[in-house]
Amino acid sequence: MKTDFVFIDQNVDPDRISKKCTLRQGCKILGERTFICDEAELGFEAPVTVNNCYIGPGVSLKGGYFENAVFLEGASAGSGAHVRGGTIMEEQSSLAHTVGVKQTILMPFVTLGSLINFCDCLMAGGTSRHNHSEVGSSYIHFNYTPNQDKATASLIGDVPSGVMLNQNPIFLGGQGGLVGPCRITFGTVIAAGSVYRKDQLQPDRLVFSGAGRGGSVPYNTGVYGNVKRQALNNLIYMANLVALMVWYRLVRRQFIGEQFPPQLYDGLVGTLKIAIDERIKRFMAFCKKLETSKKLYNERMGEKTSASLVRQKTELIENRLRFENLMDNCLRNCGLFENKSFLSAIGKKIDESGLNYLCVIQGLDQKETEMGTKWLQKIVDEMLCKMIELYPSLR
Repeated sequence: MKTDFVFIDQNVDPDRISKKCTLRQGCKILGERTFICDEAELGFEAPVTVNNCYIGPGVSLKGGYFENAVFLEGASAGSGAHVRGGTIMEEQSSLAHTVGVKQTILMPFVTLGSLINFCDCLMAGGTSRHNHSEVGSSYIHFNYTPNQDKATASLIGDVPSGVMLNQNPIFLGGQGGLVGPCRITFGTVIAAGSVYRKDQLQPDRLVFSGAGRGGSVPYNTGVYGNVKRQALNNLIYMANLVALMVWYRLVRRQFIGEQFPPQLYDGLVGTLKIAIDERIKRFMAFCKKLETSKKLYNERMGEKTSASLVRQKTELIENRLRFENLMDNCLRNCGLFENKSFLSAIGKKIDESGLNYLCVIQGLDQKETEMGTKWLQKIVDEMLCKMIELYPSLR
């Protein structure tokens, strides 16, 4: 470990910091859970503060603040980064300068340009550092509604296909934004300058969104009108995170070794659990607000209240505890989702190719990747089916 005017807090366990990492002048290392692997480099462009992060081999954090996040092999962030809790950057994903993320999951190779605020998202797509999903500079994911809730996470790509590293990339053009919660499928290009508010579920499309017409329409803060889309997109997002947890616990676990030590694995699983807990918390807060909204809507809209909307709100309000119990049970029993055939295929590839995660996953043949995707999609579908049983009016 090379140090030069570096502050290391007394709570940091020195045995969790590799002697083969580089900490440059002005770095501050905090937190008893902080773990730094070989060949990681911090502070090449500007001082870095790290607090309870798990930093994999070859990671480059060039300047900024990083807290309660995980960075897998070869991930990088430029100067001015502001990376907060619940963030996972998988292999070779990257941030350019001045990027803010929180509760954000970037799968391998995903790249965020400069001057971006991209909280509460999962993004996948692409096959390599030369063919990757990307967010253009000066982009915003709008994750806070006028009704003051954050049940707005957007799924850009998905888990079942995204983890296979064989999908067309997604491009979100610069000087634009995405109003969560949205679902955007693989191969989508959103034109630069667009603020996009819809789901895009047809692959390989170029989509535009103008500034809209001028003028104004009646609006009542605190009143939730159509809640179906927001609720469904939240449920689909959480179902994907459950599938990702199964992937981490049953597939990623097999790669524990010198380049992916058990401490890094524990941090990865623990941070994903934090991300899932955050989504449950935000969804529960959204459901609770509907109770007040329901009264306001009835007062202000009177006879215009539709029966279907009343049912949706009632189910969301009354089933909060049952939903939390459902999520808790599924997360505690990930082993029940096991697919022995696919896990055996992964084991054989590891025997042939070693513990290099990217090489093994990209070395799977078409039949094997299809089997893996179908397995994970079945988990998503089963989770969604169980959720919808609580909220049948969302069908």
